[in-house]
Amino acid sequence: MFTIEQIKEAHAKVKSGADFPNYIQDLIILGVKGYDTFVNDGHTEYYGVNNYSVTADEKYAELKIASFPNKELFIELLVKHQGGETDYMTFCGHCAQCGIAKWRVDIIEMTCTYFDLVGNEILIEKISG
Repeated sequence: MFTIEQIKEAHAKVKSGADFPNYIQDLIILGVKGYDTFVNDGHTEYYGVNNYSVTADEKYAELKIASFPNKELFIELLVKHQGGETDYMTFCGHCAQCGIAKWRVDIIEMTCTYFDLVGNEILIEKISG
């Protein structure tokens, strides 16, 4: 099974949203089936087979998540991030500003789903690998 240390090594190669597809390929090799990243503090829960999971600690000081999602602004900022225009912390700040509480990457389905504070799906993207 995979460890947080292995995941951190894969994540260290990510400099912008443009590096995300390669990161997903690294996670597949490790055996990760999916993960949830929580915007409020950046902690992430990774899932594997047979209910295996590991949790990475928070990454930054707590961000306040907007109570109501702004899907249109979020999509605009997400496109910029995926184009390599923003770094991870800037993206997390944009998520909080736009009411995104977490995102779930499903490596089996190759989707990334963004959720608001009450668990509503705000956007589902196909991940191109």
